[in-house]
Amino acid sequence: MREEVKEWMKQSNKDLRAAKHDIKSKDYFSAVFWCQQSVEKAFKALLIKNTENFPKIHDLSRLADLNNAPAEIKERCTKIDPTYLASRYPDWSKKFSKKDAEEIIKEGSEVLKWIKKNLN
Repeated sequence: MREEVKEWMKQSNKDLRAAKHDIKSKDYFSAVFWCQQSVEKAFKALLIKNTENFPKIHDLSRLADLNNAPAEIKERCTKIDPTYLASRYPDWSKKFSKKDAEEIIKEGSEVLKWIKKNLN
């Protein structure tokens, strides 16, 4: 595996670890943010592996399309996508609960499994 791909996956894994830590500290808004970031970086790692390039976008559904992900993975991405903006801006009305954060991390973990399988 190319070094660049390894670095993107290393950061993806750190972001997922941060998401899980933030649930423990009850920082649910940042837990969902770090989960989204983890999936985004993993998708970009897969694009680097397959195309040597990636667009500078944050839309997981679009990244899933670019990686030819199956419908199940795309569906999971549509559940994670809204967290990118909703977790970054305090004036958005969405408040995340522990249940919300756990669900997003569950969805993200399934997407990450698919990505890792396709990296090998």
